[in-house]
Amino acid sequence: MSGKNGSVKLVAGNSNPALARDIAQWLNMPLTKASVRRFADNEVFVEIQENVRGSDVFIIQSTSYPANDHLMELLIITDALRRASARRITAVIPYFGYARQDRKAGPRTPISAKLVANLITHAGADRVMTLDLHAGQIQGFFDIPTDNLYASPVMVRDIKERFDLSKVMVVSPDVGGVVRARGLAKRINAPLAIIDKRRERAGESEVMNVIGDVAGYTCILLDDIVDSGGTLVNAAEALLANGATEVYAYITHGVLSGGACARITNSKLKELVITDSIQATEGVCKAPNIRTITIASLIAEAIGRTAAEESVSSLFD
Repeated sequence: MSGKNGSVKLVAGNSNPALARDIAQWLNMPLTKASVRRFADNEVFVEIQENVRGSDVFIIQSTSYPANDHLMELLIITDALRRASARRITAVIPYFGYARQDRKAGPRTPISAKLVANLITHAGADRVMTLDLHAGQIQGFFDIPTDNLYASPVMVRDIKERFDLSKVMVVSPDVGGVVRARGLAKRINAPLAIIDKRRERAGESEVMNVIGDVAGYTCILLDDIVDSGGTLVNAAEALLANGATEVYAYITHGVLSGGACARITNSKLKELVITDSIQATEGVCKAPNIRTITIASLIAEAIGRTAAEESVSSLFD
């Protein structure tokens, strides 16, 4: 495959090889041969095993768990490509770790998302492509062009195939997610409700109130990240208590740490739908009410357009 900046190459780290293979398949091109391995002391070593001189290279690497290992892989792959004279390097980061540390949470605390942006830039990346950033302003943390893609087209397609839209209501699990939820509700011409949530302590959440009449509707919760799953479980209980017939959740990034899979399995959620921005764990694969949809075609299209110097934003018009 060739673009306006030379031949196009795809390089994958170890964070999500299945997604990288699917993206390559959509683009009808092979992954560039590369060895990303560890020495006995766990240091990361990278060897690009094909010529990339003058190429337009896209690195596919989520900085998901273990976040620090996958981040170091991304940085070292970037450095290796820069030293191999790649013409342009784009870091494709389907899940951007540390995004929830986008501001000072208190005195003497870091803004880790900004630090990570600096590291990626100084390692030698020319541009960044990511998906559903937890906070849109993180794009401004980078001093290089940054495209924040949205999973909504993939979700809308799935929802239209599976639901009677006349009976669907989109629900934001908190006030901060209203803009995202409103956007999807508009795409499927559905009403919108909001959960008023108060978090008592880190890792726990309590649903206090449902804003909107959800009685008789199939409710679809929409958010960017599910971690412990507590917010979704409590939201589902509140919606059902207010008359909703069923509750589903569509979440872009399934972090699902700790006992989240068991919590979701034992909850009143009919189904949790996540994307493959993070490689599914064994717990996710075995959970009866967790389903994964792929973003491979979306990212492949964005890569193709970037390589051809075409508009990426028009994907979401």
